[in-house]
Amino acid sequence: MTAPVPPEGRDLLRDKVVLVTAAAGTGIGSATALRCLQEGAEVVISDRHERRLAETAASLAEAAGRKPLTVPCDVTDEEQVRRMVAATVEAHGRLDVMVNNAGLGGTASVLEMTDEQWSQVLDVTLTGTFRCTRAALAVMAEQRCGVIVNNASVVGWRAQQGQAHYAAAKAGVMALTRCSAMDVAHLGIRVNAVSPSIAAHAFLAKVTTEELLDELAGREAFGRAAEPWEVATVIAFLASDYSSYLTGEIVSVSSQHP
Repeated sequence: MTAPVPPEGRDLLRDKVVLVTAAAGTGIGSATALRCLQEGAEVVISDRHERRLAETAASLAEAAGRKPLTVPCDVTDEEQVRRMVAATVEAHGRLDVMVNNAGLGGTASVLEMTDEQWSQVLDVTLTGTFRCTRAALAVMAEQRCGVIVNNASVVGWRAQQGQAHYAAAKAGVMALTRCSAMDVAHLGIRVNAVSPSIAAHAFLAKVTTEELLDELAGREAFGRAAEPWEVATVIAFLASDYSSYLTGEIVSVSSQHP
């Protein structure tokens, strides 16, 4: 089944300042940055790959007519995370939405998985999300408002061979989402997550086989993988005032059901 055409922007995020991590390239991060620009937000994008980050910013400027601020950041480095958030506030005076998109995958059986493989995936995907959430919440708590949107995955719910480290990390992101939402609800801050099944983009094709991608896409009710923009539109909804009564929720962006 062919993917539909992306909807036009409706100013859902007008005058909001949105920071998106791991936004370089052609995946969910850059698609989210574009959607937020199209919805009227001031956007900051971050990634540890500086060259790709600059290229993505130029591409976004061409597509949306406005260039996002770029801040290089490795989410495994606490000082870099602090500088990223500080740069956003310095440039725009506030931080309204933090989209924690940074994550690291890989395939390895627990029979052969090393401590290094396990720790690296957990550090980027789970602890990195925690670091960015903590830094953003320090600003939002003073503002008495703000939104965090985390990128989880359906493998946090479902078993998949070779994905123990990634699944554990994404299940952790889900738990972090629910618990941090309870910690900050009294401050007027919301914390939610999306949980995509499979989104088609160039980087994904580099880290897995075409056979596996075809198999996973075939399990979807629509018979295809999601386009990154289809995940991005749900992220934009969660970031907007249209979801003002949602917090601690994990929204599945998937057409695959048990």
